[in-house]
Amino acid sequence: MARKGSVLKKITLFLVLATLAFAGYWVYQNIFKSNVHLDGKKFTHIYIKTNATFDDVLDELYSHNIIDDQQSFEWMAREMDLPEHINPGKYRIDAKMSNRSIVKMIVNGKQEKVKLFFNSQIRTKEQFIDYVSEKLEIEKSELEDYCSNDPLLEEQYGLNGENFMAFIIPETYEVTWTTHISELFDLLDKTYDSVWTKAKKDKAKALGYTVPELVTIASIVQSESSIKSEQQKIAGVYINRLKQDMRLQADPTVVFANGNFDVQRVLSSDKEIDSPYNTYKYKGLPPGPICLVNPSTIDAVLNYTKHNYTYFCAKPDFSGFSCFTNDYSVHQKNAKAYQDALNKKGIKR
Repeated sequence: MARKGSVLKKITLFLVLATLAFAGYWVYQNIFKSNVHLDGKKFTHIYIKTNATFDDVLDELYSHNIIDDQQSFEWMAREMDLPEHINPGKYRIDAKMSNRSIVKMIVNGKQEKVKLFFNSQIRTKEQFIDYVSEKLEIEKSELEDYCSNDPLLEEQYGLNGENFMAFIIPETYEVTWTTHISELFDLLDKTYDSVWTKAKKDKAKALGYTVPELVTIASIVQSESSIKSEQQKIAGVYINRLKQDMRLQADPTVVFANGNFDVQRVLSSDKEIDSPYNTYKYKGLPPGPICLVNPSTIDAVLNYTKHNYTYFCAKPDFSGFSCFTNDYSVHQKNAKAYQDALNKKGIKR
């Protein structure tokens, strides 16, 4: 009888252990085991839109074939109340993530940051709008309306749809994918104010220019040269021309007007385009800047070199420096030397 009792205990213990082992295996399979399939990639991203439903989240995951076992994922999602706690955003899914870690990330809103790289390669408002709407949840049409709302831009920033790009300071901005337009512009405004201090605004005013006008000059100068000492001298040339009511005749404005930013050489035919940005045709400053302007270039223009030069031309040695003069006949000789150097190098456009 004692032996039978001992056997029964062993069987019972075995069944308990087997049940615990099965339960542990089930918990591991459904909660802690990796349930992600990325075809050899280390990670991918999913995008959960604002006001997304639980079905939207599942569709985002399933349409990209990210989840191996959909049934276990949905069980875990419901156990952790994901349907009631969906946080929109851009989320990084790593190759070894479990059901629990994916759900926890979304429930806690641990979305990955997005970096916006604004640099001088972004020249137009349209390029800015395209770039931002591709990187963030913001709708392109909504951003177009905001950036063309003259009364709003004037009230908020003293700008308009034409000179709007004067507001954007080149920098890397870190935001969330779900950042709203107002939040983005608050961030841009903060950076703008850090560059355009009261002292700099007063200095621009003392020179006779509004901030957008000063930035427009700086955009042309920056497109001409990246060397600070040259920028200061070139700014002096353009300011002299403005004071003397001369046309700026700035090649970078012609490039901007034509919209072909890859050309290395401006031809006479390029200068015929009828655009307010063509400073060979129209006097004064163009309506707005022709690229995003670095703070260092703004400083170079605010502290421009005072001289009597009204002409300059790049040196034929391609050093990045220029020949300056106030004698048009000398300028013509300098220009011919540079054109000859371009021909020698075979640069036709």
